[in-house]
Amino acid sequence: MATTSAGTSSNEMQNPLQQAFSDRLKRIYPAVNEEETPLPKSWSPKDKFNYIGLSQNNLRVHYKGVGKNHKDAASVRASHPIPASCGIYYFEVKIISKGRDGYMGIGLSAQGVNMNRLPGWDKHSYGYHGDDGHSFCSSGTGQPYGPTFTTGDVIGCCVNLIENTCFYTKNGVNLGIAFLDLPPNLYPTVGLQTPGEVVEANFGQHPFVFDIEDYMKEWHMKTHTTIDRFPVSDIKGEWQTALQKIVSTYLVHHGYCATAESFARSTGQAFQEELASIKNRQRIQRLVLGGRMGEAIDTTQQLYPGLLERNANLLFMLKCRQFIEMVNGTDSEVRGAAIRSPRSRHGSGSNKSSPSMSPVHHTHLHTHRSTASGTLSGNSSPNRIITTKGQHTNNSSNSSNSQQNDLQTISESEMNAANVALNGESSSRLTDSDVEMEDERVVSNGTSSSNSTNGIMNGSSLLMDEECDMEVEQSTLSKRQLCGGSQAAIERMLQYGRELQAMSVQLRREYGKNEANKKALQDAFSLLAYSDPWSSPVGNQLEPVQREPICAALNSAILESHGLPKQPPLELAIGQTTECMKLMSKAGIGSCAFASINDYLH
Repeated sequence: MATTSAGTSSNEMQNPLQQAFSDRLKRIYPAVNEEETPLPKSWSPKDKFNYIGLSQNNLRVHYKGVGKNHKDAASVRASHPIPASCGIYYFEVKIISKGRDGYMGIGLSAQGVNMNRLPGWDKHSYGYHGDDGHSFCSSGTGQPYGPTFTTGDVIGCCVNLIENTCFYTKNGVNLGIAFLDLPPNLYPTVGLQTPGEVVEANFGQHPFVFDIEDYMKEWHMKTHTTIDRFPVSDIKGEWQTALQKIVSTYLVHHGYCATAESFARSTGQAFQEELASIKNRQRIQRLVLGGRMGEAIDTTQQLYPGLLERNANLLFMLKCRQFIEMVNGTDSEVRGAAIRSPRSRHGSGSNKSSPSMSPVHHTHLHTHRSTASGTLSGNSSPNRIITTKGQHTNNSSNSSNSQQNDLQTISESEMNAANVALNGESSSRLTDSDVEMEDERVVSNGTSSSNSTNGIMNGSSLLMDEECDMEVEQSTLSKRQLCGGSQAAIERMLQYGRELQAMSVQLRREYGKNEANKKALQDAFSLLAYSDPWSSPVGNQLEPVQREPICAALNSAILESHGLPKQPPLELAIGQTTECMKLMSKAGIGSCAFASINDYLH
């Protein structure tokens, strides 16, 4: 492997450059899904005339023909067409050498266009030529357009997929519109005609000479202005009332009690759910987000009898999360009541938690909850009864030995791996890692139901004041110990793992295979393969943010059991809008690149 004088391999030097390239493309073309529509990143070694030679990772193009007349012209297309979801697409070509005559063309062409031509000569082919500065639009007859270009010049080509136009730049200067009414699915194209001509493309591998990002910002503003000024008829205040209801249902769904009450008073909105029920859901969510899964399960059983029995797969997922929290040392099964923090306000037997604070983090507005509700709820049976303390029936305990291929069981080696975590370490327990939730901060500015529609939409900023600050009371991350550093807690955790394994066997026997349950159990058990699970490849399971999907799934199940929507209309609207944006992209509507949902959520 080639190395530099400093002894660093060339591959290692390329990694930061490749990362910068990838980051630049994501920043410039955020709406592009490259799995579906890859961006042009190099010239195609297959889609070219044989007089064209490629080098420098298929970015440099040189002419190999005799170059006597136009019949000796040769072109090459990029590896992929320009995705419509770019909105604005730009690439640059540097003239390394103008060669003998400088008969070079830079432009665009559709798939199948003759490559034995300079771009612009045939139908669905467009080019700007260096020898005379003319533009060629699907014709061998050019039109005066810009200056000629030669060795050292950088020529840029910008395609506006919203207006279907194209303009060129020379050394960073915009030369004006060259082509109108462009068809879709065009490829970046260059053509050469005389010996010695060499050009090199920049598809984003390096910063562009022309400030394309500034040009794109203009189109962002234009698109946002179009959306903001979209005419909405609000006869009799129906539109405003609908928006107020959407906001109110979102606040209620996620348990923003104080804000929901304040908003209801100012807008005249009525709750569909009793305030006591909202507070109960809020209390359960606090426990889940605090990692106290055992208490969360018990509290759910007490407040909503039969709910988890009717949702066996959800209960299993909750118990898998409880096993993870045992490893983390946060679940009460391994912590024990004696070591709970005096500041703890969220025990399963206490109702002292403040109702004016929401347990659900407002980021990831729709992604977490849509995934959780779709994946975790699964199928359930109304006749299914499973205890909430990890216990199982006699049949399930007997069947655990006969189902060797069902899921990996807790083995003696895993017990040893767990014990390794304590070798040479103090047996003292971690400090309490309860989750402290910030009180709701309601910004009251006298908003009334007579406010404008824009005022109501801006009311969503209330949500931003309800952050959930996770405070982990650990001295340092390096001192984290399995189950809080207690041998007895580890033994309880391993016993719970065996019970969980038996439960999985029972569920499989009664309802058949469930890949989601199988993966959840295997992922949880995989933590025991490492003496330091937090630093392991599977340690991300122990992060507090991983509690959010199961928290959302449980919250949705509670709401659904009361005949309420498991997703608030606001999240459904966001999800529908996101899908519409994807359809716009597939349909080739370029403006979708400048209408990000996240812009409006912020």
